[in-house]
Amino acid sequence: MATRLATKQPTSTSLINEPATREVHKEGTTTKSNKPVMVVLAILAVYVIWGSTYFAIKVTLDSFPPFLMAGMRFVLAGGILFGYMKLRGAPTPSLKQWGASALVGCLLLAGGNGFITFAEQWVASGIAALAVATMPLFAALIAGLWGRWPRKMEWVGLLLGFTGVILLNLEGDMRANPIGAIALLVGAASWALGSVWSRYLPLPGGMMASATEMLGGGAVLLVLGLVSGERMTAFPAAGPTLAFFYLVVFGSIVAFSAYSYLLQKVRPTLSTSYAYVNPVVAVALGVWLGGELITWAGLVAMPIILLGVGIVMLSKERKTGAVNS
Repeated sequence: MATRLATKQPTSTSLINEPATREVHKEGTTTKSNKPVMVVLAILAVYVIWGSTYFAIKVTLDSFPPFLMAGMRFVLAGGILFGYMKLRGAPTPSLKQWGASALVGCLLLAGGNGFITFAEQWVASGIAALAVATMPLFAALIAGLWGRWPRKMEWVGLLLGFTGVILLNLEGDMRANPIGAIALLVGAASWALGSVWSRYLPLPGGMMASATEMLGGGAVLLVLGLVSGERMTAFPAAGPTLAFFYLVVFGSIVAFSAYSYLLQKVRPTLSTSYAYVNPVVAVALGVWLGGELITWAGLVAMPIILLGVGIVMLSKERKTGAVNS
C-alpha cells in the first residue's frame, strides 16, 4: 500500500502497501539529464513490487499473526532506513517532529496497513488491493475538513468510485466475511486521513519522515498485537519468512526509494500511476500464485473504481496546475 495525498514529504508504503495515491509536494519534470533506463526501472519497481505486497502479506499470514507481523515489518524497515539516513548526515528529528511522525504513522501504518493485513486473513489479496485503491476517494472527502472540498468533476469521480465499492461488497469474500470488509474500508479511510493530515504537521524532511513514521506506526502495531492476544506460537515456515523479509526489504525500502526517485524525475501523473496498476498486479498474482477466485462482482468493480480514482486524481492535478500557473 502505498502513498499519501498532499504531503510535504514522500513516505513509504505500500499500502500497503500499500496502498493508494498521494499528491506530491512539488511537481517533478522530466529533463534531458534524466536517465531513461533508471526511470523505467523505478516505474517497474513501483508497479510490480507494490502490487505484489498484497500477495506477500497473504503468504506471511500462514505463520505470522497480522498485527505483530506488520509491526515487526515496519520497525525493522524503519530502523534500517533511519540508520541509513543518519549515516548520510540527516539531522535527528526534534521531539515535535517525532510526535507528528508517530501520529501519521499510527494512521497510515497501524490504522491503514494494519487493518488491511488484518482483513487479508479472510479476504483475497487482489480484493484487498482493489479496496485500498479507493483511498484517494476517501482523501478527497476528508480534505474538506481543511476547506478543500471536491469540485464538480471530482464529485463525478467520487460517485463513480463509490458505486464500484458497493459492487465490490457483492464479492464472495466480502459478503462472507463482513469483518474483513469493514476492516478494508476502515484501513483505506485511515490511510486517507493520515495522508491529508500529514500536510499540516511538522514532519522531518525527505526519507527521514518515512523512517520515523514506520518506527512509530510499527511500535503501535506491536502493542496492538500483544494487547489483542497475538503470539508467535511456533517458528515460522520458510515461505512466510521469505515473504516477510521481501516486505521489509523490497516493499518498504526498495520500492519506496524508487518512488522517491520518480517524484523528483517525472510528472505526478506518471509517478502516481501505480494506483491504477497495483490492483491489477495484485489480482493477477493472487489468481496465478495463490489460486484466488475473483467473481463477476470484483471484475466489474475494478474498472469502475479505477476510473473513479482516475477522474478524481486528474481533476485534482488540473486544479493544482491552474493555481500554480
